Amino acid sequence: MDYQHLSTLLWREQELLDLLLFKAEEKQYLILTGKTRWLQRIAHEIEVVLDQLRTLEVERAAATEAVAQHLGIDSDPSLRQVADAAPAPWNDLYATHHEALLVLITELRSLSDANRELIEGGLAAIGDALVRTRTTSPGTYGASGRHSDGAHRAVTLDGAL
Repeated sequence: MDYQHLSTLLWREQELLDLLLFKAEEKQYLILTGKTRWLQRIAHEIEVVLDQLRTLEVERAAATEAVAQHLGIDSDPSLRQVADAAPAPWNDLYATHHEALLVLITELRSLSDANRELIEGGLAAIGDALVRTRTTSPGTYGASGRHSDGAHRAVTLDGAL
């Protein structure tokens, strides 16, 4: 029955979201420890999981639509609407899936926001450090033998003789 297929897809979605959460925590660890060498790799791994989630989302939408038709509810229903209309024990199972997905998505958003703030803070700190360490150029010598930027004035011996 379509109920089982949808439930299987929801379990898979939870697994992928959990893996994505793990990868986001790995990314945070790398940022905090300054191990930026691995950030590109973790970004790629995150992208792979996101691609899998996008593919799964299409399949889940089709399965949800099939269940909705079977239940006689509007097309493109939310998981909460399907849970409310489904017979027992599917109603409880779909409601449990719904709650688990909400928790995972909330955790992912929070961690994603924290990682973004860490990266932005790190970039700002690097920019500040670069501004503080910027040295003035000694300039170049012009045709008169003097520095062209005027920072180093030529010393005359007029008063010394």
